[in-house]
Amino acid sequence: MNPSRTPRRVVLKNAFHATLATTILCRAGRAESFRQANDRPTIGAIGTGSRWCQKATGINGPWGSAPDVRKFGDYIAVCDADRSRTERAANLIKEWHGVSPSEHSDYRAILDNPKIDIVHISTPDHWHAKIAIEAMLAGKDVYCEKPMTLTIPEGRELCDVCKKTGRIVQVGTQQRSEKQFIQAIALLQNGRLGKVTKATCRIGGAPTSPEIPTAQPPKELDWNLWQGPVREAPFRYLAGDNGETKSWSRCHYEFRWWYEYSGGKLTDWGAHHVDIATWGLGLTATGPLEVIPELVKHPVEFKDGYPVDATRYNTATEFLIRAKFSQGIEIEIRHDGDNGILFEGTEGRLFVNRGRISGKPVEDLQANPLPATAMEAAYKNRPLVDHFRNFFESARDRVEPISDVHSHHRALSTCHLAGIAARLNRPITWDANSESIVGDEQAQRMLHREPRKGFETLRS
Repeated sequence: MNPSRTPRRVVLKNAFHATLATTILCRAGRAESFRQANDRPTIGAIGTGSRWCQKATGINGPWGSAPDVRKFGDYIAVCDADRSRTERAANLIKEWHGVSPSEHSDYRAILDNPKIDIVHISTPDHWHAKIAIEAMLAGKDVYCEKPMTLTIPEGRELCDVCKKTGRIVQVGTQQRSEKQFIQAIALLQNGRLGKVTKATCRIGGAPTSPEIPTAQPPKELDWNLWQGPVREAPFRYLAGDNGETKSWSRCHYEFRWWYEYSGGKLTDWGAHHVDIATWGLGLTATGPLEVIPELVKHPVEFKDGYPVDATRYNTATEFLIRAKFSQGIEIEIRHDGDNGILFEGTEGRLFVNRGRISGKPVEDLQANPLPATAMEAAYKNRPLVDHFRNFFESARDRVEPISDVHSHHRALSTCHLAGIAARLNRPITWDANSESIVGDEQAQRMLHREPRKGFETLRS
């Protein structure tokens, strides 16, 4: 049919029905996608501790991302430095999918498997960047639990490799997909707080430990492999009524409280709340000018930025750290108060956490609702879905997910800088363009960590 000879009303009618059909098909596609065997990507899990699934640690708890991830893809391989966790994870996967996955201690077996589409990284923090970079170079998409990196240079390299390879990488900062946080961002983006000049992130303090003696690693744990790219240290363990592992140690779960492997609460909860603050303040393409530690307490003595006691947890237990940006904008990171983020603007204040969103801008919504598409616009003009579906739909459609590596790198850089300032207990000046510390050679050296021999990141 020649369109030039078709009456205009018929063209409009056909266009309307075509649009309606497309909309219905798209909605049906989103609803039905990942249900058919041919539409389900295959996944390799690297790290199967409690963040992957508590049941893989021997705890009958509800936490972990794997039960949600499995809704959209099929695990066909698992890897962990702890053989007991690999075995439990394999048993869980057989329950879920009816087929046993392959089991590995060397993550490279997963990266080398051409049948695997997606790598799910749930290792301790010090392994994240190395595995994510190598996975992208191997042609895999990546879901990586937070925090994405142990250092700022790792983040820059990860961003560069992501851009070079075109792989889809979602960071596990799931607050970006929770309704109240998206609503907070939409309120900020629609000017409901006026000019916003400050965000206060209350993230809680790190725990302390008694003196932890050296011990023999459990026979099922490859301690050398668990340490991987960081400096080698003796295994330490003390049984007791502490946390999910019922112990104090340098290892499972408790690694968070050692600067050698993590950043304490600054990169634990900080990776969540500073991320939201950075997003809400429109700072995802830049960084602070100065980071000032006004209050810092560590559980052990520090010398030249490093702990002198290797027997106890060493990350900051109390802190008040200010990150100052251009145009008078500030992010305050502190251990005390109600966990969450408080935004302050010229026309009001807004508080948000995982349990609530409150403040005058929220109260005003009844009389002055947000535009109909405001939340979708905040969510990168994508359908509002849970964090895992966003990743799998982004991988399917080859678009940037809501928690992309580039914006997370900028937010997490503030957390890493706060950690360096806390360890040195002095302000540091930051050049966000060159991603370097200005006028402080000692602090600049702390940005990078030389990987242990044999665990360098493979770049080709």
